[in-house]
Amino acid sequence: MATIDVTAENFNDVINKNEFVIVDFWATWCGPCKGFAPVYEELSEKYPDIVFAKVNTEDEQQLAGEFQIRSIPTLMIFREQVILFSQPGALQGSQLEQVIEQAQGLDMEDVKKDIEKQQAEEETKQ
Repeated sequence: MATIDVTAENFNDVINKNEFVIVDFWATWCGPCKGFAPVYEELSEKYPDIVFAKVNTEDEQQLAGEFQIRSIPTLMIFREQVILFSQPGALQGSQLEQVIEQAQGLDMEDVKKDIEKQQAEEETKQ
């Protein structure tokens, strides 16, 4: 699957209707973004079961602000609507593959239980 462009209008649909989504926050003027784009595109072909989305931060400033994007490129991995990974900076293909494989290997029931536990602990502190 090739990469898809995501906007504020379709972002939630993309995240909610797909089990595994990787989002690349980028801009046309960003040199590292341009260098990373072919790596991202190549991996989108290698992992057809994963949605590889791109958000142009210049056009989608609302989304960039919502996710507090301060540096680009920034990658985020969503699995079952949970952010598992968020990191600024371009990754090499092998590094991104390692991150993908780690995210694929997670037991999402355990992840969601951990999130619920953390939220409950934060509520009791307030």
